[in-house]
Amino acid sequence: MSKKKPLEKRPIRRLYQYSLKHRGRLSLGVLLGVIGGASFSGVLASLSRTTNTAFGEVEVEKSLDAIFSTGSGFWIAAGLLLGFFLLSGLCGYFSIYFINYVGFKVVEDLRRQTFHHLQLHQMRFYGKHSSGELISRVTNDTMMVQHAVSGVVADIVRQPALLVSAVGYMLYVDPMLTLISVVVFPISVAPVIILGRKVRKYSRQGQEYMAGLSKVLQENVSGVMVVKSFGMEPYEEEKFNVENQNVFGRLIKTVLARHVNQPLMEFVAGLGIVAIMMYVRVSHLGVGEFFSFAAALGVAYQPVKMLSKVHMEIQKAMGSAERIFELLDEPIDVVEPENGIQLTEPFQELAFDKVSFRYDEANVLNEIDLTIKAGEKVALVGSSGSGKTTLTSLVPRFYDPSEGTVRLNGKDLKSYSFEGLRSQIALVTQDTFLFNDTILQNIAYGQEEPDIAKVEDAARRAHAHNFISEMEEGYQTLVGERGGRLSGGQKQRLAIARAIYRDAPILILDEATSALDTESERLVQSAINEMMKGRTSIAIAHRLSTIQHADRILVMQEGRIVEAGNHQTLLDKDGVYRRLYDMQFAG
Repeated sequence: MSKKKPLEKRPIRRLYQYSLKHRGRLSLGVLLGVIGGASFSGVLASLSRTTNTAFGEVEVEKSLDAIFSTGSGFWIAAGLLLGFFLLSGLCGYFSIYFINYVGFKVVEDLRRQTFHHLQLHQMRFYGKHSSGELISRVTNDTMMVQHAVSGVVADIVRQPALLVSAVGYMLYVDPMLTLISVVVFPISVAPVIILGRKVRKYSRQGQEYMAGLSKVLQENVSGVMVVKSFGMEPYEEEKFNVENQNVFGRLIKTVLARHVNQPLMEFVAGLGIVAIMMYVRVSHLGVGEFFSFAAALGVAYQPVKMLSKVHMEIQKAMGSAERIFELLDEPIDVVEPENGIQLTEPFQELAFDKVSFRYDEANVLNEIDLTIKAGEKVALVGSSGSGKTTLTSLVPRFYDPSEGTVRLNGKDLKSYSFEGLRSQIALVTQDTFLFNDTILQNIAYGQEEPDIAKVEDAARRAHAHNFISEMEEGYQTLVGERGGRLSGGQKQRLAIARAIYRDAPILILDEATSALDTESERLVQSAINEMMKGRTSIAIAHRLSTIQHADRILVMQEGRIVEAGNHQTLLDKDGVYRRLYDMQFAG
Protein backbone atom coordinates (compact mmCIF):
# COMPACT_ATOMS: atom_id res chain seq x y z
CA MET A 1 0.00 0.00 0.00
CA SER A 2 1.37 3.40 -0.99
CA LYS A 3 2.02 5.89 1.76
CA LYS A 4 -0.32 8.84 2.05
CA LYS A 5 1.28 12.08 0.94
CA PRO A 6 1.76 14.84 3.52
CA LEU A 7 -0.84 17.57 3.11
CA GLU A 8 1.71 20.15 1.93
CA LYS A 9 2.94 17.73 -0.75
CA ARG A 10 -0.46 17.09 -2.31
CA PRO A 11 -0.83 18.78 -5.72
CA ILE A 12 -4.25 20.26 -4.94
CA ARG A 13 -2.91 21.87 -1.77
CA ARG A 14 0.12 23.27 -3.58
CA LEU A 15 -2.00 24.69 -6.39
CA TYR A 16 -4.20 26.38 -3.77
CA GLN A 17 -1.11 27.98 -2.24
CA TYR A 18 -0.29 29.48 -5.65
CA SER A 19 -3.77 31.03 -5.74
CA LEU A 20 -3.27 32.85 -2.43
CA LYS A 21 -1.15 35.46 -4.23
CA HIS A 22 -4.39 36.53 -5.92
CA ARG A 23 -6.65 36.15 -2.89
CA GLY A 24 -8.50 39.43 -3.55
CA ARG A 25 -9.93 38.38 -6.91
CA LEU A 26 -10.36 34.81 -5.65
CA SER A 27 -12.45 35.97 -2.67
CA LEU A 28 -14.56 38.23 -4.87
CA GLY A 29 -15.13 35.41 -7.35
CA VAL A 30 -16.13 33.01 -4.58
CA LEU A 31 -18.50 35.55 -3.01
CA LEU A 32 -20.21 36.31 -6.32
CA GLY A 33 -20.45 32.61 -7.10
CA VAL A 34 -22.15 31.93 -3.77
CA ILE A 35 -24.55 34.87 -4.24
CA GLY A 36 -25.33 33.75 -7.79
CA GLY A 37 -26.01 30.18 -6.69
CA ALA A 38 -28.03 31.20 -3.63
CA SER A 39 -30.13 33.69 -5.58
CA PHE A 40 -31.56 30.85 -7.60
CA SER A 41 -33.85 30.05 -4.68
CA GLY A 42 -35.39 33.47 -5.36
CA VAL A 43 -35.83 32.44 -8.99
CA LEU A 44 -37.65 29.28 -7.88
CA ALA A 45 -39.89 31.11 -5.39
CA SER A 46 -40.75 33.75 -7.99
CA LEU A 47 -41.46 31.00 -10.53
CA SER A 48 -43.92 29.38 -8.12
CA ARG A 49 -45.77 32.64 -7.49
CA THR A 50 -45.79 33.59 -11.16
CA THR A 51 -47.22 30.18 -12.08
CA ASN A 52 -49.88 30.32 -9.35
CA THR A 53 -51.08 33.80 -10.32
CA ALA A 54 -51.04 32.85 -13.99
CA PHE A 55 -53.32 29.88 -13.23
CA GLY A 56 -55.37 31.76 -10.64
CA GLU A 57 -54.36 29.51 -7.73
CA VAL A 58 -53.10 32.07 -5.22
CA GLU A 59 -53.71 30.91 -1.66
CA VAL A 60 -54.47 34.13 0.24
CA GLU A 61 -54.22 32.49 3.63
CA LYS A 62 -50.50 32.00 3.10
CA SER A 63 -48.91 35.26 4.23
CA LEU A 64 -46.23 35.14 1.54
CA ASP A 65 -48.83 34.63 -1.19
CA ALA A 66 -51.02 37.49 0.06
CA ILE A 67 -48.70 39.92 -1.63
CA PHE A 68 -49.63 38.43 -4.97
CA SER A 69 -53.41 38.25 -4.37
CA THR A 70 -54.02 41.71 -5.89
CA GLY A 71 -54.66 42.34 -9.56
CA SER A 72 -51.03 43.32 -10.14
CA GLY A 73 -49.72 40.20 -8.34
CA PHE A 74 -48.69 38.51 -11.58
CA TRP A 75 -46.58 41.47 -12.65
CA ILE A 76 -44.91 41.69 -9.25
CA ALA A 77 -44.04 37.98 -9.36
CA ALA A 78 -42.84 38.23 -12.96
CA GLY A 79 -40.69 41.25 -12.13
CA LEU A 80 -39.10 39.43 -9.20
CA LEU A 81 -38.49 36.39 -11.41
CA LEU A 82 -36.63 38.49 -13.98
CA GLY A 83 -34.73 40.32 -11.25
CA PHE A 84 -33.50 37.13 -9.65
CA PHE A 85 -32.56 35.70 -13.06
CA LEU A 86 -30.57 38.87 -13.78
CA LEU A 87 -28.85 38.77 -10.36
CA SER A 88 -27.99 35.09 -10.75
CA GLY A 89 -26.68 35.60 -14.28
CA LEU A 90 -24.54 38.66 -13.52
CA CYS A 91 -23.06 37.15 -10.36
CA GLY A 92 -22.30 33.94 -12.23
CA TYR A 93 -20.68 35.83 -15.11
CA PHE A 94 -18.35 37.91 -12.94
CA SER A 95 -17.64 34.95 -10.66
CA ILE A 96 -16.45 32.96 -13.67
CA TYR A 97 -14.30 35.90 -14.81
CA PHE A 98 -12.56 36.47 -11.47
CA ILE A 99 -12.04 32.79 -10.68
CA ASN A 100 -10.74 32.00 -14.16
CA TYR A 101 -8.44 35.01 -13.94
CA VAL A 102 -6.95 33.56 -10.76
CA GLY A 103 -6.81 30.08 -12.27
CA PHE A 104 -5.01 31.24 -15.40
CA LYS A 105 -2.59 33.31 -13.33
CA VAL A 106 -1.84 30.23 -11.23
CA VAL A 107 -1.03 28.25 -14.37
CA GLU A 108 1.04 31.16 -15.73
CA ASP A 109 2.99 31.32 -12.45
CA LEU A 110 3.42 27.55 -12.46
CA ARG A 111 4.68 27.53 -16.04
CA ARG A 112 7.05 30.43 -15.34
CA GLN A 113 8.42 28.78 -12.21
CA THR A 114 8.89 25.49 -14.05
CA PHE A 115 10.88 27.19 -16.79
CA HIS A 116 12.87 29.16 -14.19
CA HIS A 117 13.65 25.90 -12.39
CA LEU A 118 14.98 24.46 -15.64
CA GLN A 119 17.33 27.43 -15.96
CA LEU A 120 18.74 26.70 -12.49
CA HIS A 121 19.72 23.16 -13.39
CA GLN A 122 23.13 22.48 -14.90
CA MET A 123 24.33 19.85 -17.35
CA ARG A 124 23.98 16.73 -15.18
CA PHE A 125 20.21 17.31 -15.00
CA TYR A 126 19.91 17.66 -18.77
CA GLY A 127 21.89 14.47 -19.18
CA LYS A 128 19.24 12.58 -17.18
CA HIS A 129 16.15 14.03 -18.90
CA SER A 130 15.38 14.09 -22.59
CA SER A 131 14.43 17.41 -24.14
CA GLY A 132 11.12 15.92 -25.31
CA GLU A 133 10.20 14.96 -21.76
CA LEU A 134 11.02 18.41 -20.38
CA ILE A 135 9.12 20.15 -23.17
CA SER A 136 6.12 17.93 -22.47
CA ARG A 137 6.11 18.81 -18.78
CA VAL A 138 6.31 22.56 -19.42
CA THR A 139 3.69 22.54 -22.20
CA ASN A 140 1.39 19.49 -22.13
CA ASP A 141 1.22 19.03 -18.36
CA THR A 142 0.61 22.70 -17.64
CA MET A 143 -1.99 22.70 -20.42
CA MET A 144 -3.83 19.85 -18.68
CA VAL A 145 -3.86 21.83 -15.44
CA GLN A 146 -5.02 24.94 -17.31
CA HIS A 147 -7.84 22.99 -18.97
CA ALA A 148 -9.07 21.79 -15.60
CA VAL A 149 -8.79 25.28 -14.13
CA SER A 150 -10.74 26.93 -16.95
CA GLY A 151 -13.35 24.16 -17.01
CA VAL A 152 -14.08 23.41 -13.38
CA VAL A 153 -12.84 25.99 -10.87
CA ALA A 154 -15.85 28.26 -11.25
CA ASP A 155 -18.16 25.26 -10.94
CA ILE A 156 -16.51 24.30 -7.65
CA VAL A 157 -17.85 27.57 -6.22
CA ARG A 158 -21.17 28.02 -8.03
CA GLN A 159 -22.49 24.47 -8.15
CA PRO A 160 -22.45 23.73 -4.37
CA ALA A 161 -24.20 27.04 -3.70
CA LEU A 162 -26.75 26.22 -6.39
CA LEU A 163 -27.26 22.76 -4.88
CA VAL A 164 -27.79 24.12 -1.35
CA SER A 165 -30.15 26.80 -2.71
CA ALA A 166 -32.23 24.28 -4.64
CA VAL A 167 -32.41 21.73 -1.82
CA GLY A 168 -33.30 24.46 0.67
CA TYR A 169 -36.21 25.57 -1.50
CA MET A 170 -37.34 21.97 -1.95
CA LEU A 171 -37.42 21.51 1.83
CA TYR A 172 -39.51 24.68 2.11
CA VAL A 173 -42.04 23.39 -0.41
CA ASP A 174 -42.34 19.79 0.82
CA PRO A 175 -39.84 18.08 3.19
CA MET A 176 -41.21 14.58 2.52
CA LEU A 177 -41.02 14.97 -1.24
CA THR A 178 -37.48 16.30 -0.84
CA LEU A 179 -36.53 13.20 1.15
CA ILE A 180 -37.92 10.93 -1.58
CA SER A 181 -36.03 12.89 -4.24
CA VAL A 182 -32.60 12.76 -2.64
CA VAL A 183 -32.68 9.34 -0.95
CA VAL A 184 -30.92 7.76 -3.93
CA PHE A 185 -28.24 10.46 -4.12
CA PRO A 186 -25.56 8.59 -2.09
CA ILE A 187 -25.81 5.70 -4.56
CA SER A 188 -24.33 7.90 -7.27
CA VAL A 189 -21.51 9.39 -5.19
CA ALA A 190 -19.44 6.28 -4.38
CA PRO A 191 -18.76 5.27 -8.02
CA VAL A 192 -17.69 8.84 -8.81
CA ILE A 193 -15.00 8.74 -6.08
CA ILE A 194 -13.76 5.30 -7.13
CA LEU A 195 -13.65 6.18 -10.82
CA GLY A 196 -11.90 9.48 -10.03
CA ARG A 197 -8.87 7.56 -8.76
CA LYS A 198 -8.70 5.59 -12.00
CA VAL A 199 -8.94 8.82 -14.03
CA ARG A 200 -6.00 10.27 -12.09
CA LYS A 201 -3.91 7.14 -12.69
CA TYR A 202 -4.73 6.92 -16.39
CA SER A 203 -4.20 10.66 -16.88
CA ARG A 204 -0.72 10.52 -15.36
CA GLN A 205 0.20 7.53 -17.50
CA GLY A 206 -1.17 9.31 -20.53
CA GLN A 207 1.04 12.33 -19.89
CA GLU A 208 4.07 10.07 -19.47
CA TYR A 209 3.32 8.45 -22.81
CA MET A 210 2.83 11.92 -24.30
CA ALA A 211 6.32 12.84 -23.07
CA GLY A 212 7.64 9.74 -24.84
CA LEU A 213 5.84 10.78 -28.00
CA SER A 214 7.34 14.28 -27.78
CA LYS A 215 10.78 12.76 -27.32
CA VAL A 216 10.50 10.61 -30.47
CA LEU A 217 9.16 13.58 -32.46
CA GLN A 218 11.88 15.96 -31.22
CA GLU A 219 14.66 13.49 -31.99
CA ASN A 220 13.25 12.75 -35.43
CA VAL A 221 13.04 16.43 -36.40
CA SER A 222 16.48 17.25 -34.95
CA GLY A 223 18.14 14.21 -36.51
CA VAL A 224 16.31 14.28 -39.82
CA MET A 225 19.54 14.19 -41.84
CA VAL A 226 20.74 11.04 -40.10
CA VAL A 227 17.31 9.43 -40.44
CA LYS A 228 17.15 10.06 -44.17
CA SER A 229 20.77 9.20 -44.89
CA PHE A 230 20.26 5.78 -43.29
CA GLY A 231 16.83 5.31 -44.85
CA MET A 232 15.27 4.81 -41.41
CA GLU A 233 11.96 6.58 -42.02
CA PRO A 234 9.93 3.33 -41.59
CA TYR A 235 11.81 2.56 -38.34
CA GLU A 236 11.11 6.05 -36.99
CA GLU A 237 7.46 5.80 -38.01
CA GLU A 238 7.16 2.50 -36.14
CA LYS A 239 8.64 4.08 -32.98
CA PHE A 240 6.26 7.01 -33.31
CA ASN A 241 3.25 4.75 -33.92
CA VAL A 242 4.02 2.65 -30.83
CA GLU A 243 4.13 5.76 -28.61
CA ASN A 244 1.08 7.20 -30.37
CA GLN A 245 -0.86 3.98 -29.73
CA ASN A 246 0.15 4.06 -26.06
CA VAL A 247 -1.20 7.61 -25.76
CA PHE A 248 -4.42 6.57 -27.51
CA GLY A 249 -4.91 3.58 -25.20
CA ARG A 250 -4.56 5.66 -22.06
CA LEU A 251 -6.83 8.41 -23.41
CA ILE A 252 -9.56 5.86 -24.16
CA LYS A 253 -9.32 4.39 -20.66
CA THR A 254 -9.51 7.89 -19.21
CA VAL A 255 -12.62 8.69 -21.26
CA LEU A 256 -14.33 5.46 -20.21
CA ALA A 257 -13.60 6.11 -16.54
CA ARG A 258 -14.69 9.75 -16.77
CA HIS A 259 -18.00 9.23 -18.53
CA VAL A 260 -19.31 5.98 -17.09
CA ASN A 261 -20.97 8.05 -14.36
CA GLN A 262 -23.22 9.79 -16.94
CA PRO A 263 -25.66 6.88 -17.49
CA LEU A 264 -25.61 6.22 -13.74
CA MET A 265 -26.66 9.77 -12.97
CA GLU A 266 -29.40 9.66 -15.62
CA PHE A 267 -30.76 6.46 -14.13
CA VAL A 268 -30.77 8.03 -10.67
CA ALA A 269 -32.63 11.04 -12.11
CA GLY A 270 -35.18 8.68 -13.62
CA LEU A 271 -35.76 7.03 -10.26
CA GLY A 272 -36.26 10.43 -8.69
CA ILE A 273 -38.83 11.47 -11.32
CA VAL A 274 -40.87 8.27 -10.90
CA ALA A 275 -40.86 8.62 -7.10
CA ILE A 276 -41.95 12.26 -7.32
CA MET A 277 -44.84 11.51 -9.69
CA MET A 278 -46.05 8.74 -7.35
CA TYR A 279 -46.02 11.14 -4.41
CA VAL A 280 -47.71 13.98 -6.32
CA ARG A 281 -50.51 11.65 -7.31
CA VAL A 282 -51.55 11.08 -3.69
CA SER A 283 -50.72 14.57 -2.38
CA HIS A 284 -52.42 17.92 -2.92
CA LEU A 285 -49.44 19.89 -4.26
CA GLY A 286 -50.41 23.07 -6.12
CA VAL A 287 -49.48 23.67 -9.75
CA GLY A 288 -46.99 26.43 -8.94
CA GLU A 289 -45.39 24.43 -6.18
CA PHE A 290 -45.12 21.38 -8.40
CA PHE A 291 -43.50 23.26 -11.29
CA SER A 292 -41.11 25.12 -9.03
CA PHE A 293 -40.28 21.93 -7.13
CA ALA A 294 -39.61 20.11 -10.42
CA ALA A 295 -37.40 23.01 -11.50
CA ALA A 296 -35.59 22.89 -8.16
CA LEU A 297 -35.06 19.15 -8.53
CA GLY A 298 -33.60 19.64 -11.99
CA VAL A 299 -31.39 22.40 -10.66
CA ALA A 300 -30.30 20.19 -7.72
CA TYR A 301 -29.36 17.23 -9.87
CA GLN A 302 -27.43 19.40 -12.33
CA PRO A 303 -24.77 20.37 -9.71
CA VAL A 304 -24.50 16.71 -8.70
CA LYS A 305 -23.79 15.74 -12.30
CA MET A 306 -21.51 18.73 -12.76
CA LEU A 307 -19.56 18.09 -9.56
CA SER A 308 -18.99 14.48 -10.57
CA LYS A 309 -17.53 15.79 -13.83
CA VAL A 310 -15.50 18.35 -11.87
CA HIS A 311 -14.11 15.57 -9.67
CA MET A 312 -13.01 13.64 -12.76
CA GLU A 313 -11.38 16.72 -14.32
CA ILE A 314 -9.57 17.50 -11.08
CA GLN A 315 -8.21 13.97 -10.81
CA LYS A 316 -7.08 14.15 -14.42
CA ALA A 317 -5.31 17.45 -13.79
CA MET A 318 -3.70 16.18 -10.59
CA GLY A 319 -1.85 13.52 -12.59
CA SER A 320 -0.24 16.31 -14.62
CA ALA A 321 0.29 18.49 -11.55
CA GLU A 322 2.16 15.66 -9.84
CA ARG A 323 4.57 15.45 -12.80
CA ILE A 324 5.13 19.22 -12.71
CA PHE A 325 5.80 19.26 -8.97
CA GLU A 326 8.13 16.27 -9.30
CA LEU A 327 10.18 18.40 -11.67
CA LEU A 328 10.06 21.41 -9.35
CA ASP A 329 11.08 19.25 -6.39
CA GLU A 330 14.11 17.79 -8.13
CA PRO A 331 17.11 19.24 -6.26
CA ILE A 332 19.60 21.56 -7.98
CA ASP A 333 22.99 19.82 -8.12
CA VAL A 334 25.06 22.95 -8.85
CA VAL A 335 23.85 25.76 -6.60
CA GLU A 336 24.64 29.44 -7.02
CA PRO A 337 25.79 31.10 -3.77
CA GLU A 338 23.30 33.52 -2.23
CA ASN A 339 25.82 36.36 -2.02
CA GLY A 340 28.12 35.34 -4.83
CA ILE A 341 31.05 37.65 -5.45
CA GLN A 342 31.97 39.31 -8.74
CA LEU A 343 35.40 39.06 -10.29
CA THR A 344 36.60 42.65 -9.91
CA GLU A 345 40.38 42.20 -10.15
CA PRO A 346 42.15 41.04 -13.35
CA PHE A 347 42.30 37.31 -13.94
CA GLN A 348 45.50 35.80 -12.53
CA GLU A 349 45.25 32.03 -12.44
CA LEU A 350 42.95 29.03 -12.59
CA ALA A 351 43.91 26.13 -10.32
CA PHE A 352 42.64 22.53 -10.08
CA ASP A 353 43.49 21.00 -6.70
CA LYS A 354 43.16 17.18 -6.66
CA VAL A 355 39.97 17.38 -8.68
CA SER A 356 37.99 14.20 -9.36
CA PHE A 357 34.61 13.89 -11.04
CA ARG A 358 32.12 11.11 -11.64
CA TYR A 359 28.80 10.99 -13.46
CA ASP A 360 27.61 7.78 -11.87
CA GLU A 361 30.03 5.42 -10.13
CA ALA A 362 33.23 5.39 -12.18
CA ASN A 363 35.45 8.48 -12.10
CA VAL A 364 35.79 10.45 -15.33
CA LEU A 365 38.52 12.66 -13.81
CA ASN A 366 41.05 11.40 -11.25
CA GLU A 367 42.90 13.78 -8.89
CA ILE A 368 43.74 16.46 -11.43
CA ASP A 369 46.37 18.95 -10.26
CA LEU A 370 46.74 21.81 -12.70
CA THR A 371 47.44 25.54 -12.63
CA ILE A 372 46.85 27.79 -15.63
CA LYS A 373 48.34 31.29 -15.48
CA ALA A 374 46.90 34.44 -17.02
CA GLY A 375 47.71 34.71 -20.72
CA GLU A 376 48.75 31.05 -20.99
CA LYS A 377 47.58 29.01 -23.97
CA VAL A 378 46.86 25.46 -22.87
CA ALA A 379 45.76 22.62 -25.16
CA LEU A 380 44.11 19.36 -24.12
CA VAL A 381 44.58 16.28 -26.29
CA GLY A 382 43.75 12.62 -25.88
CA SER A 383 41.40 9.94 -27.11
CA SER A 384 37.63 10.25 -26.82
CA GLY A 385 36.40 9.69 -23.29
CA SER A 386 39.67 10.72 -21.67
CA GLY A 387 37.96 13.59 -19.78
CA LYS A 388 38.94 16.67 -21.80
CA THR A 389 35.46 18.18 -22.19
CA THR A 390 34.52 17.30 -18.61
CA LEU A 391 37.61 19.13 -17.33
CA THR A 392 36.73 22.32 -19.22
CA SER A 393 33.06 22.02 -18.13
CA LEU A 394 34.14 22.49 -14.53
CA VAL A 395 35.45 25.99 -15.27
CA PRO A 396 32.04 27.67 -15.91
CA ARG A 397 30.52 25.34 -13.25
CA PHE A 398 28.40 23.31 -15.61
CA TYR A 399 29.37 20.63 -13.10
CA ASP A 400 30.99 20.73 -9.67
CA PRO A 401 33.87 18.39 -8.79
CA SER A 402 33.00 15.22 -6.89
CA GLU A 403 36.21 15.74 -4.92
CA GLY A 404 38.77 18.53 -4.83
CA THR A 405 38.48 22.22 -5.58
CA VAL A 406 38.73 24.51 -8.60
CA ARG A 407 39.95 28.01 -7.74
CA LEU A 408 39.95 31.27 -9.66
CA ASN A 409 42.41 33.86 -8.36
CA GLY A 410 42.72 31.76 -5.21
CA LYS A 411 38.98 31.65 -4.47
CA ASP A 412 36.77 28.57 -4.83
CA LEU A 413 34.62 28.84 -7.96
CA LYS A 414 31.62 28.12 -5.71
CA SER A 415 32.08 31.53 -4.07
CA TYR A 416 31.45 33.42 -7.34
CA SER A 417 28.01 34.25 -8.71
CA PHE A 418 27.18 32.53 -11.98
CA GLU A 419 27.02 35.88 -13.76
CA GLY A 420 30.31 37.01 -12.23
CA LEU A 421 32.07 33.79 -13.19
CA ARG A 422 30.60 33.13 -16.63
CA SER A 423 30.98 36.72 -17.80
CA GLN A 424 34.74 36.01 -17.74
CA ILE A 425 34.43 33.04 -20.10
CA ALA A 426 33.78 32.75 -23.83
CA LEU A 427 32.92 29.27 -25.04
CA VAL A 428 32.98 27.73 -28.53
CA THR A 429 31.99 24.06 -28.70
CA GLN A 430 32.18 21.42 -31.40
CA ASP A 431 28.36 21.24 -31.39
CA THR A 432 27.64 24.69 -32.78
CA PHE A 433 24.26 26.03 -31.75
CA LEU A 434 22.65 29.08 -33.31
CA PHE A 435 19.26 30.47 -32.34
CA ASN A 436 16.49 30.94 -34.89
CA ASP A 437 17.17 34.67 -35.05
CA THR A 438 19.19 37.11 -37.11
CA ILE A 439 22.95 36.84 -37.59
CA LEU A 440 23.27 40.11 -35.66
CA GLN A 441 21.43 38.76 -32.62
CA ASN A 442 23.34 35.48 -32.72
CA ILE A 443 26.70 37.25 -32.60
CA ALA A 444 25.55 39.75 -29.94
CA TYR A 445 23.52 37.13 -28.09
CA GLY A 446 21.62 38.53 -25.11
CA GLN A 447 22.03 42.22 -25.97
CA GLU A 448 18.89 44.14 -26.93
CA GLU A 449 20.89 47.01 -28.47
CA PRO A 450 24.13 45.49 -29.79
CA ASP A 451 27.14 47.53 -30.83
CA ILE A 452 26.92 47.20 -34.63
CA ALA A 453 30.55 48.23 -35.20
CA LYS A 454 31.73 45.70 -32.61
CA VAL A 455 29.59 42.97 -34.22
CA GLU A 456 31.09 43.66 -37.64
CA ASP A 457 34.61 43.71 -36.18
CA ALA A 458 34.01 40.33 -34.51
CA ALA A 459 32.65 38.92 -37.78
CA ARG A 460 35.69 40.20 -39.71
CA ARG A 461 38.11 38.65 -37.22
CA ALA A 462 36.19 35.36 -37.51
CA HIS A 463 36.35 35.64 -41.32
CA ALA A 464 32.56 35.70 -41.47
CA HIS A 465 31.94 39.27 -42.67
CA ASN A 466 32.35 38.48 -46.37
CA PHE A 467 29.75 35.74 -46.59
CA ILE A 468 27.38 37.75 -44.37
CA SER A 469 27.70 40.79 -46.66
CA GLU A 470 26.89 38.65 -49.69
CA MET A 471 23.50 37.75 -48.22
CA GLU A 472 20.54 39.84 -49.31
CA GLU A 473 19.65 40.97 -45.78
CA GLY A 474 23.21 40.95 -44.44
CA TYR A 475 23.37 40.91 -40.65
CA GLN A 476 19.56 40.87 -40.48
CA THR A 477 19.42 37.47 -42.18
CA LEU A 478 17.52 34.82 -40.24
CA VAL A 479 19.69 31.73 -39.79
CA GLY A 480 16.81 29.26 -39.34
CA GLU A 481 16.39 26.65 -36.61
CA ARG A 482 19.83 25.64 -35.27
CA GLY A 483 21.35 27.68 -38.13
CA GLY A 484 19.84 25.37 -40.76
CA ARG A 485 20.19 27.96 -43.56
CA LEU A 486 23.96 28.10 -43.18
CA SER A 487 26.75 25.68 -43.96
CA GLY A 488 28.69 23.97 -41.18
CA GLY A 489 31.69 26.23 -41.71
CA GLN A 490 29.53 29.37 -41.69
CA LYS A 491 27.83 28.33 -38.44
CA GLN A 492 31.19 27.65 -36.82
CA ARG A 493 32.54 31.04 -37.83
CA LEU A 494 29.46 32.76 -36.40
CA ALA A 495 29.98 30.90 -33.12
CA ILE A 496 33.59 32.12 -33.06
CA ALA A 497 32.43 35.66 -33.85
CA ARG A 498 30.05 35.40 -30.89
CA ALA A 499 32.97 34.44 -28.64
CA ILE A 500 35.09 37.31 -29.98
CA TYR A 501 32.23 39.77 -29.40
CA ARG A 502 31.94 38.63 -25.77
CA ASP A 503 35.54 39.79 -25.24
CA ALA A 504 36.08 37.62 -22.14
CA PRO A 505 39.54 37.05 -20.59
CA ILE A 506 39.17 33.24 -20.61
CA LEU A 507 38.54 31.31 -23.82
CA ILE A 508 37.40 27.68 -23.93
CA LEU A 509 37.58 26.16 -27.39
CA ASP A 510 36.17 22.65 -27.72
CA GLU A 511 37.09 21.51 -31.23
CA ALA A 512 36.38 25.03 -32.47
CA THR A 513 37.55 24.29 -36.02
CA SER A 514 36.16 20.76 -36.34
CA ALA A 515 33.40 21.65 -38.82
CA LEU A 516 35.58 23.66 -41.20
CA ASP A 517 37.13 22.77 -44.51
CA THR A 518 40.88 23.24 -44.95
CA GLU A 519 40.67 26.81 -46.27
CA SER A 520 38.12 27.92 -43.65
CA GLU A 521 40.13 26.21 -40.92
CA ARG A 522 43.22 28.16 -41.91
CA LEU A 523 41.33 31.47 -41.88
CA VAL A 524 39.52 30.80 -38.60
CA GLN A 525 42.61 29.40 -36.91
CA SER A 526 44.37 32.63 -37.78
CA ALA A 527 41.45 34.54 -36.22
CA ILE A 528 41.57 32.31 -33.12
CA ASN A 529 45.32 32.89 -32.75
CA GLU A 530 44.72 36.62 -32.95
CA MET A 531 41.86 36.37 -30.43
CA MET A 532 44.08 34.43 -28.00
CA LYS A 533 46.58 37.26 -27.68
CA GLY A 534 46.51 38.66 -24.16
CA ARG A 535 43.92 36.09 -23.06
CA THR A 536 43.98 32.77 -21.26
CA SER A 537 42.81 29.94 -23.48
CA ILE A 538 42.02 26.28 -22.99
CA ALA A 539 41.66 24.47 -26.31
CA ILE A 540 40.52 20.89 -26.87
CA ALA A 541 41.77 19.55 -30.16
CA HIS A 542 41.92 16.29 -32.05
CA ARG A 543 43.77 17.91 -34.94
CA LEU A 544 47.22 18.32 -33.44
CA SER A 545 48.20 20.74 -36.19
CA THR A 546 45.96 23.39 -34.61
CA ILE A 547 47.67 23.36 -31.19
CA GLN A 548 51.36 22.95 -32.00
CA HIS A 549 52.07 26.54 -30.92
CA ALA A 550 50.34 26.23 -27.53
CA ASP A 551 52.42 27.19 -24.48
CA ARG A 552 51.56 23.88 -22.88
CA ILE A 553 49.95 20.70 -24.17
CA LEU A 554 48.31 18.36 -21.66
CA VAL A 555 47.83 14.75 -22.74
CA MET A 556 44.88 13.08 -21.01
CA GLN A 557 44.21 9.38 -20.63
CA GLU A 558 41.49 7.74 -18.51
CA GLY A 559 40.79 10.95 -16.62
CA ARG A 560 44.42 11.75 -15.77
CA ILE A 561 47.07 14.06 -17.16
CA VAL A 562 49.75 11.63 -18.25
CA GLU A 563 52.03 14.03 -20.15
CA ALA A 564 52.61 17.79 -20.22
CA GLY A 565 54.91 20.05 -22.22
CA ASN A 566 55.20 21.93 -25.49
CA HIS A 567 54.90 20.28 -28.88
CA GLN A 568 58.57 19.50 -29.41
CA THR A 569 59.17 18.35 -25.85
CA LEU A 570 56.32 15.86 -26.07
CA LEU A 571 57.53 14.55 -29.42
CA ASP A 572 60.95 13.98 -27.92
CA LYS A 573 59.45 12.01 -25.02
CA ASP A 574 58.23 9.43 -27.52
CA GLY A 575 55.14 8.68 -25.38
CA VAL A 576 51.37 8.98 -25.82
CA TYR A 577 51.54 12.33 -27.63
CA ARG A 578 54.08 10.95 -30.09
CA ARG A 579 51.81 8.00 -30.89
CA LEU A 580 48.85 10.35 -31.45
CA TYR A 581 51.00 12.54 -33.69
CA ASP A 582 52.29 9.62 -35.75
CA MET A 583 48.75 8.29 -36.20
CA GLN A 584 47.58 11.61 -37.66
CA PHE A 585 50.60 12.34 -39.81
CA ALA A 586 51.53 8.82 -40.92
CA GLY A 587 52.59 8.86 -44.59
